[in-house]
Amino acid sequence: MKKETTNNDLTLKEKILYSFIGLGIVGGGVFFGRKLVLKKVANREEKKSFEDGTPATYAKQIKMAFDNDGWWGTDVTKLRTTLREIPSKQAFLKTQESYTKLYNSNLITDMTDELQSTEYNEMMQIIAEKPDKTGGKPVSTTIQFVGWAKRLKAAFDKSYGFLPGTDDEALVAVLNEMPTQKSFVYTMVAYQKLFGTNMIEDMQAESEFGQYGDWMKIILSKPKG
Repeated sequence: MKKETTNNDLTLKEKILYSFIGLGIVGGGVFFGRKLVLKKVANREEKKSFEDGTPATYAKQIKMAFDNDGWWGTDVTKLRTTLREIPSKQAFLKTQESYTKLYNSNLITDMTDELQSTEYNEMMQIIAEKPDKTGGKPVSTTIQFVGWAKRLKAAFDKSYGFLPGTDDEALVAVLNEMPTQKSFVYTMVAYQKLFGTNMIEDMQAESEFGQYGDWMKIILSKPKG
């Protein structure tokens, strides 16, 4: 009569093999269980993106800018527009949380991967210029002038491959935000303190295709302040 095999009859090799099989089954269950939970969280967050102005909507628009309709690179213009629409640092933090729920990824990490350093600096500066809370007190004018100066410098430092260039869209976005000619002058002062060069001269140097005249028209069309 054949003797029934017990756990004590198993060889060391067999015990190790069965242990790995058991771990594999448990590990696989945990993996798929976690995947289902993340999918459920993402679906719940997705429903919040149907309404304009919610963190989920901003998060989805940012991801769409990264994906760029399947084209290479990021739609920086769409990303810039979305970040400018976010009303506060508080709202941006909620957008980060929503992005993680939707895509199981870190927004700041993805921005770092998707953008050049100058583009990343510009986007972070856009957030830095916002009030702490939605509907709260705006940042001081001094912080605003410094922010515009940093964004202009980032636009000047843009490169296209190994060739230096200027991010014309980023530069124009800053000029359009300035409400008066006086704010432009104060930004020049902040620029000089930060970078030790004259902002007007840098704009002229960056105007390789004669854009300087168009840039100044934007400023001169504004009230003096």
